[in-house]
Amino acid sequence: MASGVITAVVVIYMIAMLYIGYRSSKQISNNEDFVVAGRRLGPFLMMGTLAATEIGGGSSLGVVQNGMGKFGISSAWYIITMGLAFIILTFLAPKLRETVVKTVPEFFRRKYGKGSGIITALLMFVPLVGLTAGQFIASAYILATMLGLSYKTAVIIVGIVVTIYAVMGGMWSVTITDFVQVFLIVIGMALALPSAISYAGGWANVKANVPPETFNMFKGYSPMAVISLVIMYVGTFTVGQEAVSRYYAAKNGKVAKQGSVLAGVVNFVYAFIPALMGVIMLALINMGKFGSEDFAAVGARYALPVLAVKVMNPIICGLLFSGIISATMSSADSDLLGAGSIFANDIYKQVIKPSASDAEVTKVTRITMVCVGLLALLFSYFNTSNLISILTFCFTLRAAGTFFPYVMGLYWKKSSNAGSVASLICGTIVVVGMDNFKWAPGIKSFFGGQTIVPGLIAAFIAFVLFSSLMPSKKQTLELEKE
Repeated sequence: MASGVITAVVVIYMIAMLYIGYRSSKQISNNEDFVVAGRRLGPFLMMGTLAATEIGGGSSLGVVQNGMGKFGISSAWYIITMGLAFIILTFLAPKLRETVVKTVPEFFRRKYGKGSGIITALLMFVPLVGLTAGQFIASAYILATMLGLSYKTAVIIVGIVVTIYAVMGGMWSVTITDFVQVFLIVIGMALALPSAISYAGGWANVKANVPPETFNMFKGYSPMAVISLVIMYVGTFTVGQEAVSRYYAAKNGKVAKQGSVLAGVVNFVYAFIPALMGVIMLALINMGKFGSEDFAAVGARYALPVLAVKVMNPIICGLLFSGIISATMSSADSDLLGAGSIFANDIYKQVIKPSASDAEVTKVTRITMVCVGLLALLFSYFNTSNLISILTFCFTLRAAGTFFPYVMGLYWKKSSNAGSVASLICGTIVVVGMDNFKWAPGIKSFFGGQTIVPGLIAAFIAFVLFSSLMPSKKQTLELEKE
């Protein structure tokens, strides 16, 4: 009976997401509506969509797993640092909105020339395919584990639902579903806490059954690792189409700033919920109330869902499961929309058919999203993890090389195409060398394993040097008109 109620709640949630996609499709009249929601997002919608895009499976089940492992309460840093990145981005938010672009490659094209725009488009399109597939896989495993489905059945359901509602409504449907999803995950996880504490016999019992160092905020992360995570998030949120498009979609610069602050606050509040759940589960294991054999079939990452079925009301458990599933789905829909937007606006319109109308570009955006969704579904169905790892590796590459040409191009008149190309090459070489050829392992370790930090340092030096030596003929902060 309980499992039937849980399944019903999750099914209702899936249907609701499809309905939101259908209703949002009625608000689309042009490509700007589809890609950046007509630039009409207010601070609360901004908050929801920014937070939901970055709170994924790693920020829910992954943090719980780390909390019950060697990280303890310090596992919260994984999410806290996202919040810090959003706060830092409040200083950039008005500038990002003022560019009035739809995509990051459009900025590069209008700032540095068509060649830079195309290179950036290719660099950013490829990882979005891998990131979409990765989120499909995470969502499918969660759905399969929670509802007792086969992995392949679950991945088909996830792929179809996410693709349909994202393709129907574009940024509008992604924003509204994100807004719903962020509250589902926060509320669902928060509701799980009292049940887990009660099952443990109270908070005093929890504290008594875990090592004292479990509550050390630097047990699993060194201060430098925390700083490196913040830098990594700032870099990726700024140039990643799936995140920065939210700033483009804000009503104005003030709203972009407000939304970024609120998203940071959501991350700060949420960060400790899955971390505490991990600590409670460690206590339950040490008390003998919950053993590793209980989740042996699904792995430690899914210990929370297994516990939830045991101790929570079926309806609340269904809400929690919907929230956890939505955490990964909200990231997948953003990756999907980002891929479609970049291909249609920055490759099709610029290279394949420059004469394409606004309606045709919107149509190509939707077709691309379907193709990327099917490709990601194919990768996910056969779980070709090696290929996905290669694609998602580009996630680091895109930030290392493009961050400084993008951000400094907003403020520094001497920013040039030569500096942009040099930054891209040097940042890429450093990241590839450190990740794949084990260059300077001591430096990588110093930065908490984040190769993007030394990559950014090399890219910054190259950008400033070559922009100074070979500045643009037309030194201005204004973007070229199209």
